[in-house]
Amino acid sequence: MAVFTEVTPDQAAGLLRPLGLGELIELGGCPGGIENTNYFASVRAPSGERHEYVLTLFERLGFEQLPFYLYLMQHLAAKGIPVPNPAPDASGNILHRLNGKPAAVVNKLRGHSELAPQPAHCAQLGTLLARMHLAALDYPRQQPNLRGLAWWNETAPLVLPHLAPEQADLLRSELALQNTLAQQARYQALPRGPVHADLFRDNALFEGGELTGVFDFYFAGCDIWLFDLGVCLNDWCIDLASGQPDAARSHALLTAYQNLRPLSAAEHELLPLLLRAAALRFWLSRLWDWYLPRDAAMLVPHDPTHFERVLCARVAHA
Repeated sequence: MAVFTEVTPDQAAGLLRPLGLGELIELGGCPGGIENTNYFASVRAPSGERHEYVLTLFERLGFEQLPFYLYLMQHLAAKGIPVPNPAPDASGNILHRLNGKPAAVVNKLRGHSELAPQPAHCAQLGTLLARMHLAALDYPRQQPNLRGLAWWNETAPLVLPHLAPEQADLLRSELALQNTLAQQARYQALPRGPVHADLFRDNALFEGGELTGVFDFYFAGCDIWLFDLGVCLNDWCIDLASGQPDAARSHALLTAYQNLRPLSAAEHELLPLLLRAAALRFWLSRLWDWYLPRDAAMLVPHDPTHFERVLCARVAHA
């Protein structure tokens, strides 16, 4: 867990009360996550029932960026997609302030993360990913993927001095490949819209083997749908020890996705390059967190070598 900004029970209660959620019973830090400050809040509703919420203080995203994420979640929830729904105040505002930071309160989804997914889990994820892409087509707000190609180009020079020569060569060559691809008409014509962009296995919940929801939309943005699919394939369908793709899980996820949204011929052709793009994105962000860490209580950055292995495997299978 990462706690950048400490929140006391009295401070949390002061935020929850105007939202009409009830009285705070218990407050505790959320395990996992390295971007924002997250707390679980147990609340006794006016009816006497106990409800669970997640209180998030945003450490990098500002007030001007956050409406895109929060209203996207609200939009998807209204269409029946199982995602957290931000709690509004009496005026309908879903972006709040606590301890000088932007804050939001969302309902806590039930279930647990399946950290060793099987093909059946991957198939359910593929179906939900396609549903999310289609449901967000009419979402009116626009915001680019803030961890997209522009961020890769800005971040690579910061981490290159920390890399071994062969790692630096890999990073430079893959970044050059993605910059070239981004200029091509076939890439620019790919279907796009709001994407999650961080839908790892620990950002989804299951109960009794059934997918109950997905969360953590704070890397979302408007981007190529195929990139979002690549992010999922690079986590849900990868052997963690070797970084090698798992054929059965990949087939299950892709088949389920295409049952709702079949890929075009151009998407089939470019999928290997978008898999490399997705691996590059997370290798870069983990290198950045590893070599240029921020101060936070209990912050443990992810090992970047995992996505280096995934990228090398995707290059080898290109």
